Amino acid sequence: MPRATAITPNGATRAATVVASGLLAASAVLGLAGCGAPAGDGVSSLSRAAASGGQAPAAVKTNVAATSRLLNAGNGRLEAVVPDISRTVLLIGDSQSEPLDGWPRLGLAAAGYDVYFCGRGGTGYVAANGATGNYVDALERGDWLLPSGSPALIVIEGGGNDAATGASNTQIVRNAGRLIADLKTRYPGTRMAMIGTLARGADDGGGRRSEVDALVGSVAAAHGLPFVSAGDWLTRYGLAKDLADSVHMNAAGRVALGGILERRLRELKLDRTSAADQGSLAAVTGGISGLQD
Repeated sequence: MPRATAITPNGATRAATVVASGLLAASAVLGLAGCGAPAGDGVSSLSRAAASGGQAPAAVKTNVAATSRLLNAGNGRLEAVVPDISRTVLLIGDSQSEPLDGWPRLGLAAAGYDVYFCGRGGTGYVAANGATGNYVDALERGDWLLPSGSPALIVIEGGGNDAATGASNTQIVRNAGRLIADLKTRYPGTRMAMIGTLARGADDGGGRRSEVDALVGSVAAAHGLPFVSAGDWLTRYGLAKDLADSVHMNAAGRVALGGILERRLRELKLDRTSAADQGSLAAVTGGISGLQD
């Protein structure tokens, strides 16, 4: 029988029997295993450091996987059952988020969340990658195995591949709006935030990547969502030296960016402790490279 994996409290990866094996076989064809797929213990070093300072639980993980899968009778979709959805952030993103130590994962884990990832390198609001569609197409046609229940937070990161593939402002705005609407329908009442496109800055050679970062910020504002701009972080924080290529960070750079993101999340009251204290997780008002994100 096909099997899914789950991360146990001690951080080891163990196999768990999957519910509805026939549905799981179909999911493999659709590439659902890429969403929340396990790889290593996924325990964030940043989250451990934060825990030592009383900031976040030591057990939070950058990669939480399904313990089983079930069919949601209400929407007819196969969904992932995760160990504790109430402390889990659903992270949607590209190759900046995909690695276990990707800086968006590190920042969210340090802010107190378990991280369940849906996405793939090379994708974006418009950009697709092989059998995996762009963000909204992947969600609507079921390329992703979304978590069952209500996550503590939903975070959408990206835009770099849209910049690289020449997606227009109109296409990005339209698809981002569709994605936000679909997620609000799927997870009513769950707070949502957006992270922009990592770049050097408009005045330092950020080019289209910085433009897309600003555009995503305008989409977030139009929908009343908190936004973390990353469109000048490489130069603002002196991290261009830690690029592994023209768009991705080396290990030291990922850790540094994770720490910056954690601080921004706490400033925006998007960390898990602040969100719980607020008593409501409703949304608040408030040069092109050929390499893929």
